[in-house]
Amino acid sequence: MKYIADFHIHSKYSRATSKEMNIISLTKWSQLKGIQVVGTGDFTHPEWFKELQERLEPAEPGLYKLKPELEKDIQKDVPEKCKAPIRFILTSEISTIYKKNDKTRKVHSLVLAPSLEVVEKINAELGIIGNIKSDGRPILGLDTKELMKIVLGVSEECMFIPAHIWTPHFSVFGSQSGFDTLEECFEELTPQIYAVETGLSSDPSMNWRIKELDGRAIISNSDAHSPGKLGREANVFNTDLSYAAITRALKENDTKAFESTIEFYPEEGKYHLDGHRNCETRMEPKDTKKNDFLCTKCSRRVTVGVMHRVEDIANREEGQKPEEVRPFKSIVPLPEVISEVENVGAGSKKVEGIYMKMLEDLGDEFSILLDVPLEEIEKSVGPMVKEAVDRMRKGKIHIAAGYDGEFGTIKIFNEKEREELTPQNALL
Repeated sequence: MKYIADFHIHSKYSRATSKEMNIISLTKWSQLKGIQVVGTGDFTHPEWFKELQERLEPAEPGLYKLKPELEKDIQKDVPEKCKAPIRFILTSEISTIYKKNDKTRKVHSLVLAPSLEVVEKINAELGIIGNIKSDGRPILGLDTKELMKIVLGVSEECMFIPAHIWTPHFSVFGSQSGFDTLEECFEELTPQIYAVETGLSSDPSMNWRIKELDGRAIISNSDAHSPGKLGREANVFNTDLSYAAITRALKENDTKAFESTIEFYPEEGKYHLDGHRNCETRMEPKDTKKNDFLCTKCSRRVTVGVMHRVEDIANREEGQKPEEVRPFKSIVPLPEVISEVENVGAGSKKVEGIYMKMLEDLGDEFSILLDVPLEEIEKSVGPMVKEAVDRMRKGKIHIAAGYDGEFGTIKIFNEKEREELTPQNALL
């Protein structure tokens, strides 16, 4: 069966995260988005783990679902065309900060686990090493390789995946605290790194330039801190619905079982280009090098972004790729598309109203963004939204790239295009 999965999310127990990131709300929003398998996130946190034990029940092998008596509470909030069974896979992001090869390293890792019993054992091991109660994403003073040993020592069925591998401050390839190769980080355990996560600021084509990643699955996830951000990035599978089928597709890098990814435009990510947020300075890698890595306004060192870092360690030219790669599609989230048309904030009541009407008329968000015929979109909400979705699908958009922690901005219409496409001018 074909389904969409988003493995990397956070619970309400992580810093800067919505209180709505609870199991009931995640079940609702996964239906609205069109996600069939969603990560639990944060399984190391004792309170969240307790909620998982109380509110989930086993479904297919290694997957879980919300207990039926709890699901009844949200069905009235889910349009009929979006209703679908949702499955949870046990996941958690863990931060490690440590010294290696005379440099401070800060690496985030994503762990997938096959059962609550295995998670309980992992948590017991990690609780001896550090404080797993203070945050949904715990910070451990532990070598990432040693963390991987602990996780796989509990169960070889677990998967250990380097998270958002290019993020400057907290990733395996990060410009500020990472490594130049996977092997430098994981040493003899490197062959057991079967997959890596792109992060919002890179897409698969950027990762294809690194030969060390050949043969490894390149996954994409939302890293959502609020329900509306679910599915910003996601993975498309065509397998049986089970933990074993999902992890087998990843470990074997099977392009038929793990078909494709759905991507944020990487320029919209917070660290795509170099720059200095305080001075609102955005810089291309070539300009950063010309200016000795200093901000053109204040002369302080800029944060080196993902594009620059890829250029630094790539061993393929831009546009080159391995023999076999899986396709990907880049999207703009539907509320942002509607926001562009209406020229109001994506979180406004007006956008919310149009969004829910589209879900009621046409189905879940991914279906609308990727598959629903344009004429049906026009019939539901008019020609401007239809035109915006068409442009998004074709990549005809205007982007000011993100840098130094600032998200990039995407415009589907510039002012001239907007004037030409307003209903009044269209009629004329």
